[in-house]
Amino acid sequence: MSDPENQEGKRIGIHPLIVIFGVIIGLWIFIQAIIPKSKDIQPPQGHETQAEKTATILQEAKETNVPTFKMTAAVPSMNALSLLVPGQTTDSQVVALLLYLRDSRRDGTLSSLLPATTPDNELGQFSIANIYIFSDPNFAVKEAITILSVGAHAPGDIYGKEIPYEVAMKHVRGQYVVNLNNKDLPEKGSLGYSEEATGLYSRRYLPIF
Repeated sequence: MSDPENQEGKRIGIHPLIVIFGVIIGLWIFIQAIIPKSKDIQPPQGHETQAEKTATILQEAKETNVPTFKMTAAVPSMNALSLLVPGQTTDSQVVALLLYLRDSRRDGTLSSLLPATTPDNELGQFSIANIYIFSDPNFAVKEAITILSVGAHAPGDIYGKEIPYEVAMKHVRGQYVVNLNNKDLPEKGSLGYSEEATGLYSRRYLPIF
């Protein structure tokens, strides 16, 4: 019998095409195993939208008491006031306070709680107002609300040296802004702080009304 290795024209072993196809199939299986399915790389579902968060906290606020508060500073030239609430005040209670301030302004009783920001204005005693709510007494001060009222666009030498703007905005628990000259949006209230002119918002920012 002749030696197989010496038989002319005969191939010994696995055909190269089979090897190639085997490699391709192996790579396909490997890729399928390591690449997540499309359902696994979609953005997480089920998170509340901003509107849903607002609706939820508004409902909670209706079932909670308005926290105690006191005015701690005023900047008449900027129509700004700071209010201090207890350190343990929840976000729901801050919202309850925002609603209380809004309702009091609307029914004309806010001036019995706070000094008027526009006492001689024909549109009302609070026709323009910037009311900032803090729970840390170190920030419920005149310097902080001056910095916040001036805004991020102001020259650096206007800011106080003790409280940087970025730090002050992070400590705002709630903000009630009134401008009755703006017919489209005469008042707004929010958790946290916002400066829409520059697009700056604190992390806790949530529009309430």
